[in-house]
Amino acid sequence: MENSSSKGEPWDKTTLEEGAVPALDFGKLADFFDRTKDTDAVRRIIPVAVQHADTKELLILAYADETAFRLTLEKKIAILWSTSRNELWEKGATSGDFLTIVDVLINCEQNSLVYLVRPAGKGACHTKDRNGVSRQSCFYRAIVMVNCKPMLVRLDMVTA
Repeated sequence: MENSSSKGEPWDKTTLEEGAVPALDFGKLADFFDRTKDTDAVRRIIPVAVQHADTKELLILAYADETAFRLTLEKKIAILWSTSRNELWEKGATSGDFLTIVDVLINCEQNSLVYLVRPAGKGACHTKDRNGVSRQSCFYRAIVMVNCKPMLVRLDMVTA
């Protein structure tokens, strides 16, 4: 498996999002903190698991800073911190796929959150399925071993 971090990224967006070869980005957060360490306001973020309130399906794993968290509670929609764009991310602002907050859970150490949501649009992921529709979840592939090598399989291609 090759790393796809922003330093020497070997994959284009389509290969990364639709390909069959794992390219796990173990350096994503290190790269994010390297990019922001010399700024006036160093970002302090925590992970947020975004889960469907009814089905319990994991939709997104993202991050929130204090502003995103406060705005999420005020507006009752998922507002996150984009570590890729280094800006507030109101989920659904451009796609219409808003995520309405039902409940917010916090872990025992108060360093991660779960947003229980109800999608107000067609999906939660920015990627599209083969029909051009937003995927319900960003977790649409599984890692399987094929000839002793890890490969990605789209879950919509797996038959029961």
